[in-house]
Amino acid sequence: MECREFTAEGFAGERADKFLSLQLEDVSRSYIQRLIKDKMVLVNGISIKANYKLNGQEQITVQIPDAVEPDILPENIPLDILYEDEDILIVNKPKGMVVHPAAGHYSGTLVNALLYHCKDSLSGINGVMRPGIVHRIDMDTTGSLLVCKNDDAHRKLAQQLKEHSIRREYHAIVYGNISKEEGIIDAPIGRHPTDRKKMSVNYKNGKSAVTHFYVMERFGKYTYIRCRLETGRTHQIRVHMASIHHPLLGDTVYGPSKCPFSSVKGQVLHAKTLGLIHPSTGEYMEFDAHLPEYFVNLLEKLRNQT
Repeated sequence: MECREFTAEGFAGERADKFLSLQLEDVSRSYIQRLIKDKMVLVNGISIKANYKLNGQEQITVQIPDAVEPDILPENIPLDILYEDEDILIVNKPKGMVVHPAAGHYSGTLVNALLYHCKDSLSGINGVMRPGIVHRIDMDTTGSLLVCKNDDAHRKLAQQLKEHSIRREYHAIVYGNISKEEGIIDAPIGRHPTDRKKMSVNYKNGKSAVTHFYVMERFGKYTYIRCRLETGRTHQIRVHMASIHHPLLGDTVYGPSKCPFSSVKGQVLHAKTLGLIHPSTGEYMEFDAHLPEYFVNLLEKLRNQT
């Protein structure tokens, strides 16, 4: 059981559940409301209702029960493997596949497939929910993803990620005609101040984030770009491109609520190139994930329209 304490100073008039959702960034508002209902939230030692309005003087205590991790089962799901040896595995992740299990997604994930393919040969540093997973990409983002098969490889590659020495290049199609041929977006990214499901450029509480972009083709209303990441923040390319008014095509979270192409489901974003120093040999290796069929077809359609 974890116990956290807060003072409501400066939040007079705010609902208790909303206040706590701002303080507990790793906990959803619906879960906070359930904690309040279960009398796990006390204000000045007394249980409350979710719509309790703060006066700004309260001492708030939140008790968070220990998480119970479900059994994650191996599943015989085909994998598009770009490379594999005793230390690492590079997978070309398809669109619509969740990387690791989470609430609402305990099967059909990349981890389920990896457990079947690798058996016991996956690093355990990130726990039973994320075996082998060093970094992740969004459900609707396709492309190259690094998996570690032992803890030594995991530690070394996690350090490369921390030092920004892993090469990660993405291809994307964005709304609008970008005026420059290339550019750098250097803007910190953090949790959105009002919508906890989103990230945003956040100069007050965000973490450093740098994206380099290069124009590859122009289609009038749309631009085909290549992005190179210096950092790897959640939704980084999606947030950064939206911040300069060129959101990713199909991204209904950070862009228009409806995509003009019915064949596009989710953001048009592909992790094309992954370069790293092999954890055992010290050799630099680079992997290229071919564009998915939907992306190729969309490019062809845009070329024919211009």
